[in-house]
Amino acid sequence: MERALIASLWTMIEPVLEPEGIELVEVEFKMESGRWILRLYIDLPDGVSLDDCELVSRQVGALLDIKDPIGRPYNLEVSSPGINRVLRKEKDFNRFAGSPVQVRTRRKVSGRRNFSGVLKGMENSWIVLEVDGKRVEIDPEDVDKAQLHLPEADLFRNDLRRRAVSTGD
Repeated sequence: MERALIASLWTMIEPVLEPEGIELVEVEFKMESGRWILRLYIDLPDGVSLDDCELVSRQVGALLDIKDPIGRPYNLEVSSPGINRVLRKEKDFNRFAGSPVQVRTRRKVSGRRNFSGVLKGMENSWIVLEVDGKRVEIDPEDVDKAQLHLPEADLFRNDLRRRAVSTGD
């Protein structure tokens, strides 16, 4: 039921955001602290602001009020995808080639379901990773979850370098 609902919501919401230049990155619907949460992750080329989240919340909230696809009380949350964003579309796997990733599959691939490695991109409709120096190819249909996995220590150091460059320190 949840997968079908997510697919239905995705199909309903994505066309509302595309004319605004907003990418729908992920849709989650789950129980948290005793209440249902519909969480949308969005992205823009220059990053996501609070105003962007508010705009999407208003537009999507109105659409969902009219169509009423969920049929139970829930809270709508809109957020940026964050630094360890989910990878879902073919363009994501190509865009973030060279980045560290974590991939969990629905069934075993090469004897395992969890992979941490470097994303090489998409080749012949397969996701290609380098894991422990070996090439691993994964059918996108087998992916349960894929996301960037950037170490916090590296992110902090990169942030310091950017700030030093921008301020001349």
